[in-house]
Amino acid sequence: MRVAKLVVLAVVLAMVLGLSGPAAAEKVKVGYLHTLAVDGQFWIAMEKGYFKDQGLEMEPIKFTSGIPLMQALSGGSVDVAIMGAVISNFPAQGVGKVFLVNNIEYDTAMLFARPETGAKTIQDVKGKKIATVKGTTAHVFLHTALKNNGIDSSKDVEIVSMDMAGAVSAFITGAVPFVATWSPFHVLIRDKVPGAIMLSSASDFYPDAAIMGGWVATNKNYDTNKDMLKKIIKAWIPANDYLINHSDEALKLIHTKAYSEIPFADIQAGWEAEKVFTSKEWITLYKDGSVAKWIGQVQKVFVEIGSIPKVVPPENFFDPNLYLLVAK
Repeated sequence: MRVAKLVVLAVVLAMVLGLSGPAAAEKVKVGYLHTLAVDGQFWIAMEKGYFKDQGLEMEPIKFTSGIPLMQALSGGSVDVAIMGAVISNFPAQGVGKVFLVNNIEYDTAMLFARPETGAKTIQDVKGKKIATVKGTTAHVFLHTALKNNGIDSSKDVEIVSMDMAGAVSAFITGAVPFVATWSPFHVLIRDKVPGAIMLSSASDFYPDAAIMGGWVATNKNYDTNKDMLKKIIKAWIPANDYLINHSDEALKLIHTKAYSEIPFADIQAGWEAEKVFTSKEWITLYKDGSVAKWIGQVQKVFVEIGSIPKVVPPENFFDPNLYLLVAK
């Protein structure tokens, strides 16, 4: 009788465990820009299972520029956003909190001229139309490049603002003579506009045109779900260090997963266009104020171009403490 009771108990226990199953993964909607400097670590963490290890189920949602992505974040249709210069824009105006940075975009933005313009230098854009996306990495670079050449981006050129895919398409069709864009859109230009001239790229004005890229959480998630943000950081750290310590393998993984439509050589070039640091090096850069300084530097450009009304201390919208708590 005692054996029979034990068998019944075991069966009941197995049924209970079977019904309860493993804890459900927390679903996170991730808006991202499709450029290596923004989504490189993300795809590694996805493929290596680092997010899964943290109990997160990430739903990637692609955007072609930071403005609509931040609008999605503001409206709550994404939980976190990964982007470039825009982390210094909307969060400074109270929309979202920056809680993690990826890199410095050292040379990801470019200014192109169509061959029939005969343009050879930045001076040749004066008085002309330039397509780009206002308030983004490309706009920050363009403003800096023009300013360094004595050209006022608000008066001496006509900036035609549209989604980056549309801006590049307008350039390809000849609707506009110049375009300020970012990688990997330059691949389309190279393939579709033979003879297109790259007048400048961001590295010509480094560090003035250096862009911080990183992660922004909705205000709600920052206020009420910091545990989820910490889990993202825990998954990001091994992905970031894998990208640095095993860059050849990591780039091949990223290429296969997310960029198979472009040559691998372009992924390698994109990698060389960003400055990255190990998770330990980031600790120092968070602590000594370097990250806040770089974020603030881009914010000042946004004030100059009229995207935001005034400079706000980066400490108001950038929180280094979550990374420092996890990374220590």
